[in-house]
Amino acid sequence: MNTAEYRLTFITGGARSGKSAHAVELAKQSGAPTLYVATAEAMDSEMAERIRRHRADRPDTWRTLEEPLEFARRVEAEAPPGSVVIVDCLTVWLGNLLHHHVSDANKPEGAEVERARQQALEELELLCRLPEAGQLRLIVISNEVGSGLVPPYPLGRAYRDLLGEVNQLIARKADSVLLLVAGIPLDLKEIAR
Repeated sequence: MNTAEYRLTFITGGARSGKSAHAVELAKQSGAPTLYVATAEAMDSEMAERIRRHRADRPDTWRTLEEPLEFARRVEAEAPPGSVVIVDCLTVWLGNLLHHHVSDANKPEGAEVERARQQALEELELLCRLPEAGQLRLIVISNEVGSGLVPPYPLGRAYRDLLGEVNQLIARKADSVLLLVAGIPLDLKEIAR
């Protein structure tokens, strides 16, 4: 892997738009060792089945790191130089952070949401430095939730707003921003040039 390949690719789109499958294909095409960072936790049987399907889609030679909250430092410590790292996904990860920080989902305190926000921004700042520092290619996945309805409850609105901020941060720092629509990638940074 040459220096030009130490890059950050951000993949976003709606639910079931093909984001994870596209990230897997990009990593396969690279031929590099791959570390798959899974942020989901199997809290019910439906989520366990989703995790099982995602695992089945990955090559057996890839290493999986399951980390629901603080994955950037683990990637920094565990991803070998020259590897590809897929982070799947910021959407679930941010939900984990809010769940960790907010004591009452029906009445989220502003200070609790702000603590989650600060942790999220710190984690992502570190993550965005890793491609060059760790000599790796980073592929980060997140849902685009800003096109939907305004959630009818405070924590949902806080989540949507914070995910929008998180996605914008990653998009600004990314070399490539892909919007997946019905399995078709559109390179937004290329279109904007």
